[in-house]
Amino acid sequence: MTQIIVGENEHLESALRRFKREVSKAGIFQDMRKHRHFETPIEKSKRKKLALQKQGKRRFRT
Repeated sequence: MTQIIVGENEHLESALRRFKREVSKAGIFQDMRKHRHFETPIEKSKRKKLALQKQGKRRFRT
């Protein structure tokens, strides 16, 4: 669970920016997208294409 503590003199915008940064570092959005029930055909093809690219990079990395 991502959590930030807002300081006394801290603006809401900066606290929200810090929260968004922490959420992206924790990988919550990626995990949420991965576990969605419905995946559009475009998203599916992009995911498969990226997986093939990563797999190709691993093969040549010996």
